[in-house]
Amino acid sequence: MPDLKQPNTRHRHRPIQRRRHWCCTFSPPMSPDSFPPSRSISSSSRGKKTVEGLFSSPQSQQQLRPPLARRILSPGRVSPISDHPVAATQEMHQNLTRTKSPIAPPDPQISALKPTALRDFDVRLNARGKNGESLVLELGSKVLAANSPIFGELIASKANNSCGLCRIEVADVENLNVFRETIELMFEDDIQKKLQKLGVFRSINILEVSAGIKFCRGVTACLRYLDAVPWTEEEEEKLRVSFSKFTFEDDESTGILDRLASHEVANSQHTLTKNLICSVISSSDIHARNEIKSLVKGLLGKSSVYEKNYPDLNNDIIEACKLSVASLTDHLIEIYGSGDASGSKKGKDRPLQGYISKRIEDIIWLLDILLDHQMAEEFVDLWSSQQELLKIHKSLSPMVRYELSRVSASLFIAIGDRKLHCRSESRLRLFQTWFEPMLYDFSWLQRCKKGLDIETLEESIGQVLLTLPLNEQYALFMEWFHCLSKISSNCPNLSKAFQIWWRRSLLRGLDSTLPPRS
Repeated sequence: MPDLKQPNTRHRHRPIQRRRHWCCTFSPPMSPDSFPPSRSISSSSRGKKTVEGLFSSPQSQQQLRPPLARRILSPGRVSPISDHPVAATQEMHQNLTRTKSPIAPPDPQISALKPTALRDFDVRLNARGKNGESLVLELGSKVLAANSPIFGELIASKANNSCGLCRIEVADVENLNVFRETIELMFEDDIQKKLQKLGVFRSINILEVSAGIKFCRGVTACLRYLDAVPWTEEEEEKLRVSFSKFTFEDDESTGILDRLASHEVANSQHTLTKNLICSVISSSDIHARNEIKSLVKGLLGKSSVYEKNYPDLNNDIIEACKLSVASLTDHLIEIYGSGDASGSKKGKDRPLQGYISKRIEDIIWLLDILLDHQMAEEFVDLWSSQQELLKIHKSLSPMVRYELSRVSASLFIAIGDRKLHCRSESRLRLFQTWFEPMLYDFSWLQRCKKGLDIETLEESIGQVLLTLPLNEQYALFMEWFHCLSKISSNCPNLSKAFQIWWRRSLLRGLDSTLPPRS
């Protein structure tokens, strides 16, 4: 019985070639198979014009085009050639390895083109990348010369070869895709519309290449597009680098430069810091104050780039601290002079307790920023010198005056946690001024903690007290012991530090091996 199995009649169909053009004057692209073998590109072509390092552009972070492992030799098309091409089909291999004849036979597709179309593509541009890849473009000399004076000079200095092509080579191209896109824009009527599809990051790369080849129309279009769109921080930094490498004389660059930098950087930063701090201090809404405090502290924090660009941040914050302390002192002096310590200022427009609490919060907030930068030593001297506040403190009610001890408590904790390093004289003045008020306000600090860790405060006071000279420790520990004997439950627990001082000063005595004091 005959075999009824049908032969395999499936055929592989070649993919349909799609048209792609740069401008309306280009002819349809032709198949690589139909191109004459004599038009294939040889790496040993004579008379090439080489341009070294003219068109280097930063490596774009955008996704690259398909692999550059194909060869297209039709006029007006791009021909990327890889030094390590992938394996081609058998038919393509035969076409590429065919013996080259001195005179190629006429191709039917080329013969069908208009004579003017062939004459327009009379330049073969070979761009070689730093990674070993190459890119071949067959272009028109009129378009290149009209858009780039550099290419115009190269074309004018090179006579056409026997094939009617002017061969130019560009070496050390950083990004072949960006270079190709820049050349394509020379054939676009509306470059800015094309840039909208490419995006900001690639437009910056094209701007650099256009500036390198003096493609003025491309530079102007890129500057207009970049000036009209918002930037991300990464795009802004990249654009800043580009403007540091190239000088753009176009009027469109003025708007971009104004966005990148201020003409008076130092004054603007100095004014900005003061305005931000004043906005926080003058805010009357509690929720708004908390939000902007968090925002401004993040901007002025140690991890922010603001510190690198503005080293005088400490002076501005110290000035703000002085203003806050002076405003608090003036207000309390006015209340103390009126003889109504529990009243309110200017006809009870603002309660005394609320006003003091607001000012203390501002001072502690500024102190936290200084501690973050490890620049709070000057504030210790500032707070220790407030003798007028110390006098007023005794006349205020406990519910109001304990707010002042909150600042002292913050300093004690910072020194005890080793976040604040100051001299022994500064620590001693701090204890001599605010240690006694702290002892009598401690009961209110326990009731209204406001984020204060009482155990940490007690341990920090003891540790800092032990850093003072032994003679000063004796006076301060005796003061604490008398307070403990009167109000034991409302006095800070310094028993551990007291025992250490007792062993050091009494049981062990002075070490005889120490040199005598001069």
